[in-house]
Amino acid sequence: MCSRPPTKAPPHRLCSRCGHAARLSREQKSRFVATAWTAQMFKHFEDPKPGYVADWPDLPEWQQETDADIFRAVEDAVG
Repeated sequence: MCSRPPTKAPPHRLCSRCGHAARLSREQKSRFVATAWTAQMFKHFEDPKPGYVADWPDLPEWQQETDADIFRAVEDAVG
């Protein structure tokens, strides 16, 4: 159960205790960040470097773990 004080507002979707993100695995969280990164690269750069838009399975393990840590940092900041 979420430890946020009760409000009339719906729960934060990223709240790790009460939102939809609580159901995501660490890998899914990492993939979410990687996909968002890739989308932004294509939005802001006409021809991004292949390494910047690599598919998640092609990323080095350290990058996959970093992406999961980024998701968690956002969860903590929002929730």
